[in-house]
Amino acid sequence: MNNNPVQRPPIILCDATLRDGSHACSHQITLEQIRLYATAAEKAGFSFLEVGHGNGLGASSLQVGESLESESDMLRTARQCLRNTRLSVHVIPGFATIQREIANAIDLGVDLFRIGCHCTEADITQRHISHVRSIGREVWGVLMMSHMASPETLLEETRKMQSYGAQGIVLMDSAGAYFPEDVTRKISLLVEKLEIPVGFHAHNNLGLAIANSLAALHSGATIVDGTAKGFGAGAGNAPLELLVAVLKQQNFPTTVDLYSALDATELGARLFAGNLPNSTGITIVSGLAGVFSGFAKPVQRAAKLFGVDARDIFYELGKRKVVGGQEDLILEVAEQLAKLAGKPQK
Repeated sequence: MNNNPVQRPPIILCDATLRDGSHACSHQITLEQIRLYATAAEKAGFSFLEVGHGNGLGASSLQVGESLESESDMLRTARQCLRNTRLSVHVIPGFATIQREIANAIDLGVDLFRIGCHCTEADITQRHISHVRSIGREVWGVLMMSHMASPETLLEETRKMQSYGAQGIVLMDSAGAYFPEDVTRKISLLVEKLEIPVGFHAHNNLGLAIANSLAALHSGATIVDGTAKGFGAGAGNAPLELLVAVLKQQNFPTTVDLYSALDATELGARLFAGNLPNSTGITIVSGLAGVFSGFAKPVQRAAKLFGVDARDIFYELGKRKVVGGQEDLILEVAEQLAKLAGKPQK
C-alpha cells in the first residue's frame, strides 16, 4: 500500500483585502491601514497583495466612488512594506489607460497586472495585456461575472487572453452565484486546454466561497484569491483565514505561514471593523439572481425611493443579465416595478 501523501502543485495565494475590500468601505481605506495590513501580509507570506480602488486602477470617480487616498500614495505605501510578497493591481480597460495609470504603476514597482473584463469581452484586454507583457512585467487575464458564460465560451475567451501574452487566467465569481459542480466543470476544461496556470476568485453570497475555491483547486487550479475575514463587496470574498487553514489541512503547498496568516486576518478585522461583510437577504438574492453584489447599496436606495422590495429589483436585474457599468438600469427597474405594483411615484 502506498502511504505517501498526495503530491500537489504549489498554490499561488493572492490576498485581495486592500483592493476588493475597498468596495466594503466605499473606497475609504487609509494609508495607515494599508501600511499596517501590508506589513502583516508580508509576514504571513502571501504570494501577492492586491491594492487599490475596488474597481482597479484609474477607477476612482464620482460615478463608482472616489478613493480617500491617491492611487500613487496607496501603491507607494504598500510597496514599501513588501519584500517577498509581490504587489499586484486589478486593471479594467476603460478605467485604466496604458500611458497614464499602467505607466505610473510600473514606475511605483507593481509586480503583477491582472487585466479584467466581462467574461465574453476578452478582445478589449488585448492592448493592455500585450503591453504589460512586452515590458517584462507579469500579467494575467481575468474574466469577471464568469457564471454568465458556458465552459466552452470561457475557454474561447481565455485562449484569446493567452494569445495576447497572459501568463495566468483567473475566473471571477463576481456575483457569488457558483456551486462547486459549476466550478469543477469550468476550471477542469481550462486546466486541460490552456498552457498557463488557472485560478479562481470566489464571492460568498451563497456561503460557498471556500467550497468553490476548494473545488477549483481539486480541478487543477493553482491560483486562488481571498480576503481577510472575507472583506469585500456584499457578502464578501473567500475568507483568507479559512482558505489558508483548508489548504494546510488538504496538503496544498503554499508559501504562507498559518499562524501569521491568522494574525494578519485578525488585524484586518480590527482595522476594518464596522465594514466586514455578512450574509443578508439582499446578498443571498443577488447570488441567486447572478447579479454583482456591489449593486447592493444603489439597489437599496432605489427600493426605498420607489417603495419596492430590493430583492425584486435584484431578480429583475438578473433576468436582464445586467453587469457592472449598467447601474443606471437600477432606477429604471425600480420605477417599473413600482408602476406594476401601483405605487405612487415620488
